[in-house]
Amino acid sequence: MEILVIDGQGGGLGKALVAALRSHFPSAVINAAGTNSVATQQMLRAGADHAATGENPVVVLSRTADIIVGPIGICIADSMYGEVTPRMAEAVGAARAKRILIPVNICGNIVVGVPDTSLSVMIDGVIAAAEAAAEA
Repeated sequence: MEILVIDGQGGGLGKALVAALRSHFPSAVINAAGTNSVATQQMLRAGADHAATGENPVVVLSRTADIIVGPIGICIADSMYGEVTPRMAEAVGAARAKRILIPVNICGNIVVGVPDTSLSVMIDGVIAAAEAAAEA
């Protein structure tokens, strides 16, 4: 199984996701694509097998991923204060992968009907969704 984690800004969410996914899926290939070098380094330190920064890695790695995980902004052009390009959002949206999106209500994107939940609870939800996707 190939999991792609995409994150930007300071990389804290991506770091937590990679660490949790690594502990639950030790044999999975976990690739990390950061929208900036800080986020990429955080995910690499957390245990990603491979990591790269920028638009093209998101596009290329989205093609082969079985699961893509990240904040909901990875599907919205110009989100995350402009770090997500239209080409990135298109690649994530068009990927054959299951997308597990975290409803982070920042950067002008608000998901209505989703309760405000702690990061640890959301990461537990990511693991449950990834386990279900892996079994499908």
